[in-house]
Amino acid sequence: MSTSYPPQNQLLADRFGRAVAERLSAGAAGLPYEVSERLRASRVQAVAQRKRAAQVRLAPVLLPAGAAAALGNSGLSLWNRVASVLPLLVLAAGLVLIHSTQTERRAFEVAEVDAALLTDDLPPAAYADPGFAQFMKSGWE
Repeated sequence: MSTSYPPQNQLLADRFGRAVAERLSAGAAGLPYEVSERLRASRVQAVAQRKRAAQVRLAPVLLPAGAAAALGNSGLSLWNRVASVLPLLVLAAGLVLIHSTQTERRAFEVAEVDAALLTDDLPPAAYADPGFAQFMKSGWE
């Protein structure tokens, strides 16, 4: 069994292909020599591929009586479906774990800085003073 288009569809497809080729050929006249040569080489390769594909024919598939041909994954069992969804679930769980760990670490760092500011001998307002930053840079010891 081979797949082919009905004659009317094939004629329409051929007509469309010729119209596209004519339009592309009309626009190719003003292109530089190098570009037109690359296009010619690509065209030759495409025609060769098309001829090779036309020569390859699929063997007919025989189905037992009462069987139906179907496209898709209708034969997946429950375990196959679980196995296909499992990596997505593991990825989502990993992302949630990373997010919660980073949030906890940031909160710990902020708490550590706050504790250092509040237990220091200097009042917190001293850190906001521009002169204090200059004093720290100059080396006060």
